Order: sequence, then structure tokens, then C-alpha cells
Amino acid sequence: MTPADLSRTVLRAVRRAVDEGALRAPVPARVRVERTRPGGSGDYACAVALQLAAPAALPALEVAAVLRERVAAEPGVGRVEITGPGFLSFTLDAPATGDRAVLDAVREQGLAYGHGDALREEILQFHHAREVRAAVTAHAVRRLVVAQGARVRVSCAEASDPDWARLGVTVDAHGTPPVPLTGIRPVPAGATAGELLEQLGPDAARWGLLRPAGHDRAALGPDLLVQGEANPLFRVRYAHARARALPRGAALLGFTAGHDPDGEGPYPYDGAARPLLDLIADHPGVLLAGARHRAPDRVARQLEAVAHAFFDFHDSCPPLPAGDEKPSAAHRARLALAEAAGTVLAGGLSLLGIRAPEHL
Repeated sequence: MTPADLSRTVLRAVRRAVDEGALRAPVPARVRVERTRPGGSGDYACAVALQLAAPAALPALEVAAVLRERVAAEPGVGRVEITGPGFLSFTLDAPATGDRAVLDAVREQGLAYGHGDALREEILQFHHAREVRAAVTAHAVRRLVVAQGARVRVSCAEASDPDWARLGVTVDAHGTPPVPLTGIRPVPAGATAGELLEQLGPDAARWGLLRPAGHDRAALGPDLLVQGEANPLFRVRYAHARARALPRGAALLGFTAGHDPDGEGPYPYDGAARPLLDLIADHPGVLLAGARHRAPDRVARQLEAVAHAFFDFHDSCPPLPAGDEKPSAAHRARLALAEAAGTVLAGGLSLLGIRAPEHL
């Protein structure tokens, strides 16, 4: 069971409790679960009972007890405890199996890992000014919400700049339509699309426009083109290229990614591998939050974190054997994690409209 699966499981328990009359409260759009902090109980924790206590007019501990009863019976949940003023703490069955479930989901879903249907009931109309950062942001937000099942239409106050097409931007209509609108209003870039394309090219320009939060000014200088680890865009794309190169190297050594070869058992993802796996497991929640908050910068920051964790993992737990070392179960499992990281980086860059080359 992944964190996203657990979040949906808890949300179903809330909905069931409301439908059965055990709780009288609005069902939240989503439930956030977080990995338990050091010294805490269980694998994951959730504060939903505290959030529902006031609208339900019940003590948080009583709300937690109602939800505990309904979550504990779910497959994959080993134990549910109530801690503190009403936190729910979850211990999952077979943690190694849960880790493998995350990697299996990435392998099966590919670049669509983290996409979902949480916004399937929403029909959205975004509107922006004739300004390049607003146009690129609206385009990225469109991609994020569509990946969560929403239907979207984007309009611009005036006719589009022809250079926007070179940045991948499309607009459905011009002028202000007579329907409710959601305005996309980031701090203007201070340059035209043509100027940014000439100075930076499409990928660096889009990253520079999308990486800062909308209320912050975008840094659009030559640093975006530097091929060094101080440049977050280069670091993200280099991590992706390195992750894609590893399976090619493994093929030359005669092995592929996998688990439990020859009965050796699943490889435990601990040490430097653990932060990377946790980030991959949290990726669907980040994409959904980016869509809900119209915030592509959240996705960019997630990709930076994945890239950083990937390099830490790669250096501490090499997926390829060195020298005369023979490939082992650990190498196969590490390679599976590296491949998943590459998929997450490629999928996230794709949602931002940025290419993820396999060679840099």
C-alpha cells in the first residue's frame, strides 16, 4: 500500500462513516497522510480526526475511534493506533511489500504515475493576461489539472503572442468570456516570449517562469543555462539522464532490475535509499496538490528533491557493481529504484512542458 493508497483508504473511511451516520461532517476533498516522525508510532500518521472534530461536534478522540474501526479492517493495514489528542497512526502490513508496490506502480503507470481522477467532477475556466509568464503558467496548470481528471478551457484577454507556440502554449479563446473565471496572475516576467526564447530556449525559459511561486519574481538570467549542479534544472535533467543510463549499463553486465532473484529476499530500502523511495511514494500527492493549488512550482521543487535524493542514493548505494563484483539481489533492487526515479523525473518535467533528454 502506497501513501496515496492509504490516503484514499482513510478518505473512504470518512465517507463511509458520514454515509452511515456515525459522523455528521463534510467529507474533505482529500486526506493527507505523512510518514511518522522519529520517535512516533507506526509507519504513517494522519490528523483528519482533529480536522473533523469541530464540524462533527465531537471530541477528536471520538472521531478517531470511529475512523479507526473502519480503516483497521482494510487490506494492507496491519494496525491503527490513536495517539495524542486524536492522531491516527498506521502500521502497514509487510513494509517491504509496500515499497515494492510503489515501484510496481511506477513501472506499470510510467510517465502517468501520480495522475488520477480526483478532479474528475470539475470543469474549469482559466483566464490570463497577454503576458508570457501568465500564459506559460496557465498552460502548466492546465496540464496538472487535466492529469487529475478535470476538464479545462483557457482564455487570454487578448490575441496570443505568436511566439507562445514555440513555448508549447495553446489558448482556447480570446477575450473575456461571460462565465466564472479563475485568473492566473503571476508576477510578470518583464520580457517577451521572443526575448526569452532567444536568450534561454524553450526548456530553460519554461523552468525559469514556473519554478518560482507565482507571487515571486522569476529569475530569468543566464544561470539557467549553466551545466553544473548549482543549476537546479540541469541537476534534474542530469539525474534523469543518469537514471536512464543505468539500465543500459546493467544490460551490458547481463542483469536487469527486479526483486527476490534466486530466493534472496527483497532488498530493504534503508539508508540513502529511503529518502528517495519516500519522495517517489509521495509524488502522486504532490501532483494533486500542485493541481489543486494551481501551483506548478510545487512540482518543480519536488523534482529538485527527487534529483538530490537520487544522487545521494546513487553515490551511497551504487546500482551497478564495481570492478570484479558480480550483480546481486541488492543491485537489481537498487536499479529498480533508480529506474523509478528516472520515470518520476521524466513525468514531472513532461507536466511542466519541459523535455527530459536521455543524454546530456
